Amino acid sequence: MRHDRLSSVSEQVPWRAPYAGHPVSGTVVVPGSKSLTARALVLAALSSGPSLVHNALRSRDTLLMAQALRSLGCRVDSDGESWSVVPELAPGDAYVDCGLSGTVMRFVPPLAALRPGITDFDGDPHARTRPMGPLIDGLRQCGAVIDDGGRGLLPLRVTGDRKLPGGEVAIDASGSSQFVSGLLLSAARFEYGIRLRPTGAVPNRAHVAMTLEALREHGVDAVDDGAGWRVAPGTIAPADAVIEPDASNSAPFFAAAAVTGGTVTVPHWPADSAQPIDRLLEVLSEYGADVQRADGAITVTGRERLGIDVDLANIGDMTPAIAAMCLFADSPSTIRGVGYIRGHETDRLAALATEFTGLGAQIDETDDGLQIVPRPLHGGTFATYADHRLAHAGALVGLLVDGVEVDNIATTAKAMPQFAGLWTTLVTGSDADAPAIAEMAR
Repeated sequence: MRHDRLSSVSEQVPWRAPYAGHPVSGTVVVPGSKSLTARALVLAALSSGPSLVHNALRSRDTLLMAQALRSLGCRVDSDGESWSVVPELAPGDAYVDCGLSGTVMRFVPPLAALRPGITDFDGDPHARTRPMGPLIDGLRQCGAVIDDGGRGLLPLRVTGDRKLPGGEVAIDASGSSQFVSGLLLSAARFEYGIRLRPTGAVPNRAHVAMTLEALREHGVDAVDDGAGWRVAPGTIAPADAVIEPDASNSAPFFAAAAVTGGTVTVPHWPADSAQPIDRLLEVLSEYGADVQRADGAITVTGRERLGIDVDLANIGDMTPAIAAMCLFADSPSTIRGVGYIRGHETDRLAALATEFTGLGAQIDETDDGLQIVPRPLHGGTFATYADHRLAHAGALVGLLVDGVEVDNIATTAKAMPQFAGLWTTLVTGSDADAPAIAEMAR
């Protein structure tokens, strides 16, 4: 299967990825987690009183989330890196622009079902291809009224009420853990809570654990009972949150150290992270990098560049960065367990195979991953398909291959508007040549 490069057409000026030619070293302050920011905002909107979210990420996705909650009646204000949320699901008709955000698409419809009125959901053109069926199915089992034209996709209309029964629910969440998290986040407001059973394997289960922990921080009785998940009905208490750095956005910076033999430190990590950062560090160690944790910081130093055989089911978002590392390994690598990322912002496996092959790599797609055989690479255009994780991969290849041009680096504003500036500073010591895309998230 080959990805259609025409889908990546963009009006953006190509960005020449900085070429290193030397070990890349430095300290990078990575902004707050997109996943944790989204969960904190949704739970604040459902709480019984005002909440603050500190070190919240400001990106296209989180701004879309904030605006979606405002559309439903909440007051959401931002002051620098903190957000204040005054919850209210007000009656009336509303429209939610999902952009290309999976969290907005899948976390907000349950809130809309809990308010009287009609809420219409739509988003970017590619958002209409991202699966929604299991969430819609689960909400209907909870008692929600949803019109999706039978497509299981955006656009859709939710006709809400102040009450949803909830109760026993079974869905196929093999396409995304967000279907599970979307239902769990609102379930304490359902009359009977929820007892959710998956009918197939659920990827990124670490993200479901992140959701349960966020619920418990708001005083909700939420557990993984082995066969599925249970959330008891009750009040969602207000709670102030401090968002830790984003693990997926940290991945390309750590990978930069691993492939160039440099040293990169990301500070401000809690001792017990809510994100699956430990799995990323395991993969980096298998690749041959040295990993150290001390004084709230994680430091990665590149040593060897070993071929790896890894299951990335719990860190699928990091697949593009890890796959880019494998291009420079001393032997072939296999990435497994990530077939579900074909349904992300783009078909990431097909896109990576197409773009890496275009630069001279030998890549074979499998049903659930990639097989990568290192070969000499050359420069060229690296298409992103409006996918921020693809942009990370292109930047990484450009470290060791001169002349790589990323067609749309501005797509990184989806989850990290500072990416190009931080990357250029890390590689060259100056961000003077980085595009000013942070303005896109203001």
